[in-house]
This record gives sequence, structure tokens and C-alpha cells, in this order.
Amino acid sequence: MDLQHTERNEFVSEPVPDWAHRARAWDQFLESAHPEIGFKQASWWADFRSAVGWGCFGAVIKDDETILGGAWVMTRTFAPGKCFYYIPDGPVLPENDADAAEVFQAVLDFVHAKRAADPLQVSHLRLEPRWRQRPEFVRDFVEAKGSLQPRRTLYVDLRAPEAGILAQVKPKGRYNIGVAQRNGVTVKEDVSTQGLTDFLAIYGETISRHDLGAKSAEYFDFLLGRLVPLERGSLLFAEYKGMRLAAALVIDSGDRATYLYGGSRLADRQVMAPYLLHYEAMLRAKARGHAWYDFYGIAPPDRPDHPWAAFSAFKRKFGGLELRFVPSLDLIYDPASYEEYLA
Repeated sequence: MDLQHTERNEFVSEPVPDWAHRARAWDQFLESAHPEIGFKQASWWADFRSAVGWGCFGAVIKDDETILGGAWVMTRTFAPGKCFYYIPDGPVLPENDADAAEVFQAVLDFVHAKRAADPLQVSHLRLEPRWRQRPEFVRDFVEAKGSLQPRRTLYVDLRAPEAGILAQVKPKGRYNIGVAQRNGVTVKEDVSTQGLTDFLAIYGETISRHDLGAKSAEYFDFLLGRLVPLERGSLLFAEYKGMRLAAALVIDSGDRATYLYGGSRLADRQVMAPYLLHYEAMLRAKARGHAWYDFYGIAPPDRPDHPWAAFSAFKRKFGGLELRFVPSLDLIYDPASYEEYLA
């Protein structure tokens, strides 16, 4: 292969028409050639992350005019004069191992060149790909202490008929879906300002109940501001007697719909609103052509003390396939800065 790499710099550094053309070409490549790649390698996600405090640059690896792979690379400052690089859900590589190794090295070479010109001290490069096994050509990386996104998730297969989707749900989950239906719970979409307000209230109550770190209202405002115009996702609510009891922010990308954020109220728990919410979300995702419903993050089954244990038990009632990805991988550039990052 005659590999070339073309840079996509920070958003302000190139004319809009050129940037828009490159973004469309990259996103079309992901949709057509790599529908399994997560949405965090999409251009709109990089745009969103730049709006909430991250830097970003990217490389497209080509053979002549054919895109073979590449990566969006996020950057984050963690101390004065110091930052790290981060590739979520990537890099994007060809299926053939030999080609994948070559493209992977081309991405690394490009990142190294960017690091050499970076005015900040770069501590490390982190990869968090959706690989089930670590490729042999991924050398010199160490397993990270902790992760920035979940390394274990749950996929529900949407390729079956509706009855087959329901059959995957465990008996208790099917019973609770029926309870919600008999109680007249309904599911509605609302991406209006009121919808965001209601979502934040339900999300905030849930985060507080589980003692988890919360994203800000501005974070979700920026996120919806990108999702909705591009028709990449929505807010869904389960309603009972005029009250919104559960909410889900679902993202559409490639072959799957991803439940990224949400929650439920303690009020009227007996009507089992969250069960119908996610079942309806699956049916809507299937109608849009997705093959999988991704619950995004679950705790290990042998960790009842895990902060995610309670809502992971809820997610597992929908059955599905549990996937475990390789641990987060760090390529350490500067050991002293890396230790500072870990601290």
C-alpha cells in the first residue's frame, strides 16, 4: 500500500468548506465500511468534545484516494503545561491484520509528529478501542489504571422479529414490561427545551441516588445541540398519569443505538416505567435499521460492591450478549508527567 496521511486539525484552523468535506468523507467511511465502530470516532462527536473543553486533531490514512483508516485524537490538559492524547473507540483499522498493522503504525507516526510539535508536554497516548482481543502489532502499550469509558457492555440483538427481541428479555424483565403496559405507561420523544429540563431532573435524581459523578446541564445542552440537527439521537421518556418517570438519551451510530445517559424517579416505581422505556427504545432502534441496542456500561457480575451494580442488574434483565473489551492501553511518552497524571 502507498499510505498517505492527511491531517484534520483543530476546527478553527481550516476553512469551513474544506473541513465539512473531510468530515463528510470520514463519517461516510465509518458508516459504510465500519458500522461497528463507536460514535466517538465520528466527526460530530469530536465537534461536541471540542465544545466542552477538549482539543482534537485527526488523521485519515489513505491509499491513493481510498480511506483505509485513521483516528480522531482528543487532547486534554491536566496540569499547567501538560496534556495527554486520547483515542476513544479507535483507531479505525482495516480487517486484514497486515493492513491493520501498517495503518496502525501510520496513525502512531502521525501522532508522534504532532507530539513533537506540541507546545505542551504530552504525558501519554491512551487507546480505548472496542477490541475483544489485543492485536499482536499493538506493542509498547501498558494496561492503564482505570478507564475513561466502560470496558464492559451489554448488546441486545435487534435483528430478530419483535417477538424474538422480547424473548431475549429475562422472565422478570418481560413480566415488568407487561406491568408497565397494563398500567398505561407510554413512551414519548421530546427534544424540546422542556424535554431537556425534564431529562436533567430525572438524571440528577438518579445520579444523586447512586452517588455518581454528574455531567453539567451545559454538557447536555451542547450534546443535544449536535445530536438533534444531525438526527443522531434523541431523548425518550416513560410517562404515567402525566408524570415523566424515566428518561433515556439514545445515540444512533452505525449498526447500533446506544443508551448513553438516563435515569428514573423513585415515584410510582410499582408501574415499572423504565422497563417499557428501554423495550420501546429497542423497537424504535430496530425500526431505524439498527442491529444492536447497546446498554453502554455494566459492572462485572462478580462485583456486587461496584458503583454500577444496581443499574447493571436492571440492564441484565433485558438479556443480550455481554461484551468485554480489552483494557485501556497507555503509550507512555514522559514517565514523570504520566505519574503526575495518575495522581
